Amino acid sequence: MMKKYLLTIAGFCFATLTYAQEIVTLSYDTPANVQWQGGEKEYYSNIWQTQVVTNVSVPTMQVFRATDPNGTAVIIAPGGGLYALSINSEGNEVAKWLNEKGITAFVLKYRLVPTGDDGVQEISDESTSNPTRIGERIAPIMPLSFADGLTAIAHVRTNAKKYDVNPNKIGFMGFSAGGAVTMGVTFNYDDQNRPDFIVPVYPWMTVMGPYEVPLDAPPMIVICASDDPLQLAPESVTLYSKWLKAQKVAELHMYAKGGHGFGMKNQGLPSDHWISRFYDWALAEGLSIPSVAE
Repeated sequence: MMKKYLLTIAGFCFATLTYAQEIVTLSYDTPANVQWQGGEKEYYSNIWQTQVVTNVSVPTMQVFRATDPNGTAVIIAPGGGLYALSINSEGNEVAKWLNEKGITAFVLKYRLVPTGDDGVQEISDESTSNPTRIGERIAPIMPLSFADGLTAIAHVRTNAKKYDVNPNKIGFMGFSAGGAVTMGVTFNYDDQNRPDFIVPVYPWMTVMGPYEVPLDAPPMIVICASDDPLQLAPESVTLYSKWLKAQKVAELHMYAKGGHGFGMKNQGLPSDHWISRFYDWALAEGLSIPSVAE
């Protein structure tokens, strides 16, 4: 009897875990010019001091459902130089915070540069010894990553009823290289995969090349820090200024301190609260509504 009881409990826990880790495999075209060996890898990076995912060849999304959904959805693209994904600080932890505000979240694993056992080590080595090589390796990957972002939006919109979201309140948030994916999505959408709002967080804009603000550009809030060691602050200001000049909805939060890759890390700085500023903005723009607890 006790054994049967324990099996029942174990089965319940497994079912709960399965629900919590609801994974969607996105459709994609197999590229002729890129090949991956081995599978996707997840591990703790001693270099970046956080959990990372590398060698992504099949785009997927993990669904984080809010207990009391308010209809708003956010697709989250973690950063990592297109070599890795900072899956917790710029992904899962963001999603859980949004869930508490009634926002349904989707953490996107977009396709990355094919790497070996430690993709973080590879980009770290190449950034000092052969930075040109990084550009060569990400060039064929960027269009794939952008396509994955667009497919993610189309999937959520097509399945809006299933996810209990408003098809007209689907946002896209990305960090660093994920910010480049955010803008790649923004510069290439059609009616089905247009984001209703965008949140580029310290976006890697230097890889984008020349760009124009879309005629029907979505509302945007840009987050960055002036002391970003990768010099991303000036391009973030330019991005905001272009939206402003085009008379589109735009907001900018440029923190004096924060560095790069702060995500959901607690540094004891004002930049720790960037996600609350995003939420305030979303409420003000009518892109979300206050959670039940507020």
